[in-house]
Amino acid sequence: MSNQTTLSIDSNSVLELSRSKQEPEWMTTLRSEGLSLANSLDLPTLEKTRIDRWSISSYGSYKAQSPVASVDALPAVSQGLAGGENVIVQRNSGIVFTQVSEALKAQGVIFTDLETAVREHADLVKPYFMKAVEANENQVTATHAALWNGGVFIYVPKNVVIEAPLQALFIADDAEATFAPHILIVAEQFSSVSFVENFVSALGGAPLVQNGVVEVFTKPGARVSYSSVHSMEESVTDLTYRRAILEDDSAIAWVVGELNYGNSMSDTTSILRGKGSDSDAKVICVGTQEQKLNLTTRAVHWGKASTSDMITRAVMRDGATAIINGITKIEKGATGCNGQQTEKVLMLSPKARGDANPILLIDEDDVKAGHAASVGQVNAEQVHYLMSRGITKEEAQRLIIYGFLAPVVSEIPVKSVEDQLQSLVERKLGQ
Repeated sequence: MSNQTTLSIDSNSVLELSRSKQEPEWMTTLRSEGLSLANSLDLPTLEKTRIDRWSISSYGSYKAQSPVASVDALPAVSQGLAGGENVIVQRNSGIVFTQVSEALKAQGVIFTDLETAVREHADLVKPYFMKAVEANENQVTATHAALWNGGVFIYVPKNVVIEAPLQALFIADDAEATFAPHILIVAEQFSSVSFVENFVSALGGAPLVQNGVVEVFTKPGARVSYSSVHSMEESVTDLTYRRAILEDDSAIAWVVGELNYGNSMSDTTSILRGKGSDSDAKVICVGTQEQKLNLTTRAVHWGKASTSDMITRAVMRDGATAIINGITKIEKGATGCNGQQTEKVLMLSPKARGDANPILLIDEDDVKAGHAASVGQVNAEQVHYLMSRGITKEEAQRLIIYGFLAPVVSEIPVKSVEDQLQSLVERKLGQ
C-alpha cells in the first residue's frame, strides 16, 4: 500500500523565491530536486503509526517577516524565552531578531541565520547541508529540502570553547506562513558549544505543519550539547528530524522535551562514525487528550570503542497514545562498543496507551549492549508510603511523576529553560 500524499506546493514560486533571495545556484537546484522528490516519495513508515491520517498538508507559503528591535516586541507566547547575549529568533517564515556578542565574533565563531550563511559562508554550508538528513529519504525530508526557511547556522573553529549556551527561539503565529526551520551546527576539532532552542505557537486553532531538520557535525575531539523544547498547540503537527555525525573522540549530548499538544513525530539519531565517539540522549514527552506521538531515539555505531546511552521517559494521560522507539545498531567491525538504552512509560489514565520498543541490532561479537523498558501506572505502594508521611494523594502522585522525569529535566544547561520545562510539564499534567 502506498503511503503517499499529494502536496499542493507551487514549484515556480519556490524557485522564484530562491532566486529573489539571491541564493547560490546549488541551493536553488537542491530546492528544485526536493520538490520533485516530494511528489514521488512516500511518507516515512512509522512503527504502529499512520502518519498519512494526520493533518500534514498545511504548509502555507513563504511570508516575509519584519524585524523587531528587541525580544520585548515578540508575541506574548514567547516572552521570557529568549535571554542571554547570543540569541536568534525566527517568527513564521523568517528571522526577526539576531543578537551576537562581540566576544563571540572575536573567537571566530559564526552564529547567524542559515539564509544569511548560505549567501555569505557557502564554503562552510554546502559540504554539510542536507548531508546528515538527506532529501531523498522520504516525502517529509524532501519537502523540507524544498521549503526550509530561516534557520540557524553555527560554526565553531578549532579549539574554541564557548562557555555560555547559544539560544534560538522559533515562533509560529501565522498559519498561512511556511514554518520549516533548519539548524546546522559544525564543531571543528576540540571545540565545544551548547545550543538551546524553543518552539512555541499561537495560531488560534488554525492547522499548520512544522517540518524541521537539525544537522550536527562534530569533528575529532569536539563536544556539542543540544537542548530542544517543543511546546506548540494542538493544531500544529510537528515533524522533526535531528541527526548528528560524530568523528573520532567527539561527543553529542541531546536533551529533548517533546511537550507539544498536537500530533508529533520526532527522530533523534546519532551516527557514531569515529572511534571513541560518544552519544548521550535524554528525551521526555507528555501526552494529553487524543494526542498521538511517535518518538524514535537511535544510535548507530560504526567507530570502534564508541559509546551511546539513551533514556526516554513518557507520561501519558487522557486518551493519548505514544510509540517510543529506542534503536541501538552496532555495525560489523565496531568492536569494543557499548550501547545502552532505557525506555519507560507512565500512564495516568485507563485510556492512555504507551508502547516502549527497545531494539538492539548487533552485527559484531566484541561489544556490550543492553536495554530496559517498562510500561505501567503510578506505583500505588509509593503513593501509599508518601501519604503515610502526611502528603496528600494528589501531591504524592505529582512528586512521583516529577521524580520519574527528573533524569532529563535536570540535564537542561540553562536554568531558565529548565524552569520553563518544569512549568510546561505541570501545565500539561494539569498540576
